[in-house]
Amino acid sequence: MSADLVSDDLWERVAPLLPARAPCRHRYLGRLPADDRAALCGTVYVLRKSVSWRYVPAELVGCSGVTAWRRLRDWTEAGAWPRLHEVLLAELRRDGLLEMDDAAIDASHVRALKGGSHTGPSPVDRARPGSKHHLIVDRNGTPLAVCLASGNRHDVTQLMLLLDAMSRIRGLRGRPRRRPRRLFADRGYDFDKYRRLIRARGITPKIARRAAPHGSGLGRTRWVVERTFAWLHQFKRLRIRYEIRADLHLGLLQLACSIICLRRLKTSF
Repeated sequence: MSADLVSDDLWERVAPLLPARAPCRHRYLGRLPADDRAALCGTVYVLRKSVSWRYVPAELVGCSGVTAWRRLRDWTEAGAWPRLHEVLLAELRRDGLLEMDDAAIDASHVRALKGGSHTGPSPVDRARPGSKHHLIVDRNGTPLAVCLASGNRHDVTQLMLLLDAMSRIRGLRGRPRRRPRRLFADRGYDFDKYRRLIRARGITPKIARRAAPHGSGLGRTRWVVERTFAWLHQFKRLRIRYEIRADLHLGLLQLACSIICLRRLKTSF
């Protein structure tokens, strides 16, 4: 098992969130189940290298790729990844590393080779099946929430869903933080209806106008979300969607966001 795949810092935060396995009732146990940390190593290995699950090197991670996939399925169904992301965001806020007054939102298209739910004919990829990653970040590019949608859905249709996906971020005494004060977006979100919905939630929309000349200055704030997409695409498994099950692909996406948050914590010292 390689410490480069799952550091002690990551494992200490993940372990309490994993569901306990039921004890075996048989007298003769046979082969013992693989260690959870080894299964997480296999999952992170696939996330970084984008190899097929069957080709995960068991001698490196400590278990087979099939076992890692099964644990990923169980942990995703138990809701471990959103809780891990929430824990790390709370730590960032506690240390003063979250700047939520300004937030930026955007979407990125990925091809879905095997189809599945939350896929559709992409208008930017010759109608091939695809999905979209929708992301909202703070002023520093820290991912606050992420969701998955079909490749043919307009970006603005996921705007309110993404705001609703933001967790209640604790970490400081008082009321948890859940909403930014200002939301920056490109021309794809330029609809007065959604401006009204955003204002109704106490958020000031900063959305570029269509057919207006460039040079509004919003790009000086919005570029951080594009950089975060670049960070996410360093995890090769997220560049192309191979998972047929949408929840498993979203789980990998949420795990990658948590790893980015953990890096932010470690580099702040």
